[in-house]
Amino acid sequence: MKKDIHPKFVPAIIKCACGNEIRTQSNRKEISVEICSKCHPFFTGKQKLIDSAGRVERFQRKYGLKSQKSA
Repeated sequence: MKKDIHPKFVPAIIKCACGNEIRTQSNRKEISVEICSKCHPFFTGKQKLIDSAGRVERFQRKYGLKSQKSA
């Protein structure tokens, strides 16, 4: 490896929008993220389905599908 061409590797804090902080090492001191493993639906098992303006129902009516709520 060539000398003096690589960035400094320093302790870093990754801050999530949910308030979770992860300590690691990076070339940046602070990193901000919107979703982490503590609040992501895949890891928590809590699926958040946001239906804006009834798009799911409109799709089901258009293609003649029954919703799972009524089944």
